[in-house]
Amino acid sequence: MISSSSDKLQVEIIQHTALITINNPGANTWDTESLPALENLIEQLNAEKSIFALVITGAGEKFFSAGADLNLFADGDPENARSMAEFFGKGFECLANFRGVSIAAINGFAMGGGLEACLACDIRIAETQAQLALPEPKVGLLPCAGGTQRLSWLVGEGWAKKMILCGERINAETAERIGLVEEVVAKGEAKERALKLAEQVAQQSPIAVTYCKELIHQARDNAVGDALPYERQKFVDLFATEDQAEGVNAFLEKRAPEWKNC
Repeated sequence: MISSSSDKLQVEIIQHTALITINNPGANTWDTESLPALENLIEQLNAEKSIFALVITGAGEKFFSAGADLNLFADGDPENARSMAEFFGKGFECLANFRGVSIAAINGFAMGGGLEACLACDIRIAETQAQLALPEPKVGLLPCAGGTQRLSWLVGEGWAKKMILCGERINAETAERIGLVEEVVAKGEAKERALKLAEQVAQQSPIAVTYCKELIHQARDNAVGDALPYERQKFVDLFATEDQAEGVNAFLEKRAPEWKNC
């Protein structure tokens, strides 16, 4: 029986599809409980031959996921940062390597690690009110769960730089135009549309789909694979800077950061 080791990550089996719901009120953030639970859940799904697809969405109407809880980084401890980077890396790389088809049903804000979870999926369906961003540099951090690599691969270097280096937040319409999401649907319809696509997956040979996915990923993985550990290391390196502590604490204290560039 497929089950989640955390209440923050709920799973429901619908025929040949696993519906995963991020349920961590109020912003569906990821933490040291839900990230290992995701890894464990994907491992179970990979071992269950009757599962051909998964859909991941957020509980509630406002957030898909706001990413990491920044309180986890308020102490500025590099070892804590390294541990969290590994949790994110393992969880989302496991999601990216799911043997079937993964579909993100983006039902609201997908920010930071929330967007990186979407980037780890094969297909992204966004509702019209969705907002997407990788705002980590605004708080003295960087995307450490594949964001710098997978976003660049999907939308090109220019848009990746605009979103990450300039802190550009984009809406669903823009996300579809630049290729970040494959489809935009009305509010409240992302999960239903994603499940419909998952039904289409079930009409295909699951072995053929697995092979096709591996082949489609070949060129990307050869380019991205070596960079993912380096991305996590640069995230940890930030914790030797004053700006990292200033950025995170300014956010938590609801004030503008005062950057020192050191």
